[in-house]
Amino acid sequence: MTIADAWMAGREQLSALGTDEAGITAEVLLRHALGFTRTELYMAWDRPIDETAWARYQGFLDERARGRPVAYITGHREFMGLDFRVDERVLIPRPETEVLVECVLELLRGIAAPAVADIGTGSGAIAISLAATRRDASIIATDLSAAALEVARTNAARHAVAGRIRFLQGDLLHPVVAAGVRLDVVACNPPYVAPAAADGLPKDIRDFEPALAVVAPGAGESLHARLVEEAPRVLKPGGWLVMEVAAGQAPRVVEILSHSGVFAAPQVRRDGLGWERVLAARIRTASAVED
Repeated sequence: MTIADAWMAGREQLSALGTDEAGITAEVLLRHALGFTRTELYMAWDRPIDETAWARYQGFLDERARGRPVAYITGHREFMGLDFRVDERVLIPRPETEVLVECVLELLRGIAAPAVADIGTGSGAIAISLAATRRDASIIATDLSAAALEVARTNAARHAVAGRIRFLQGDLLHPVVAAGVRLDVVACNPPYVAPAAADGLPKDIRDFEPALAVVAPGAGESLHARLVEEAPRVLKPGGWLVMEVAAGQAPRVVEILSHSGVFAAPQVRRDGLGWERVLAARIRTASAVED
C-alpha cells in the first residue's frame, strides 16, 4: 500500500462517517502519523507506507471516528500564524477569536508599553499572540484552571514570550484586582454556551473540550455581565473591555454594556461569516475606579 492509497482509505473511512472535509482531515492525520510536512507527504505520495506508520494512522482515524477533535489528536493548532500545543485541558483556539486579537492590536496602536490582560487564557493563544506582536506590552494571563495555565506556560516558552507574560490563577478579574494592576485593555473570550444548550453541542465539543471553557455558569451572557461589572476596577481611564460573543449574542451583551452606564457604545467586529463576534467598549473616563 502506498501513502496515496493510505490517504484514500482514510478519506473513505471518514466520509462514510459523515466527517466534514474528510480529505483534509485524512491528510492531516496521515502527515501526523508519518511525521511529514505537507510538501514531504506529496513528495512521498507513491512510496509504500510502513506498517508502524499505517498502524499509527489507523489509530488516529479511530480516535477521530469516536469524535475526538483533530487538534487534540495531533496536539497542535495554528492561531495567528503561530503553532500552539493543545490537549483536553484547554479549549481549541478558533479562527473567529483571531478577530478579537486583531481588534486589541488595533486599539493598542499609539499606546506605548501597553498593559493588557487575557482573561480565561486557556492555551494562551490570545496573550501569546499579543506578546509576539507587541514586544513592548506587559501582559497578564489568568485562568481558573491550573491545568490550563500549565499548557499556556508551555506555549509561552515555545514562543519565547514567557518572560513578558504574568500567569495568574483565579476567577475572571479577581487575580488582576488582587495584583493591583491597571490596564489599557481587558480581553476575554468567555464561555458563552448556556447550560440548557450544552447537550445540543456537537459531540467533539460536548464530549472532549473542557466544559469550564465552553459552558457559562448560568445564562449565556452571565460571564459577560461579570466582566462589565468588574472591569472598571482594573481599567485605566479610557481603557477598553474587549469580549468575544456567540453568534447572535451581541445585542444582549450590548444591552448589558448600555445598562451599566460605565462604558461608551461598543465597537462591533464581525467574523469571516459575517456574525457580530467581538465587542470593544471604552470605559468612560470618570468611571474608572480610583485606588
